[in-house]
Amino acid sequence: MIRAVVTVVGQDQTGIVAGIATALAKHEVNILDLSQTIMDRNFTMSMLVALNGSEDFNTVQAALKEAGEAMAVTVHVQREEIFDTMARV
Repeated sequence: MIRAVVTVVGQDQTGIVAGIATALAKHEVNILDLSQTIMDRNFTMSMLVALNGSEDFNTVQAALKEAGEAMAVTVHVQREEIFDTMARV
């Protein structure tokens, strides 16, 4: 199982959480934790997700970026161990 951190940033609009969650579900990715906030009109969301192993990390990453582009938001996906290492620096 691969765990990853997904961050989504953009102008607030209806359907961002649903759009990203739908893209994750299509690739059988489980959402382990989710945090979101809206500051003024800016939407930010962080998610910890688990890939079940049947989907390639790069395929999921590309699908989420594509879903984000369709909603005009920026999506970043990093493996959890890389995210944790960068947070310690």
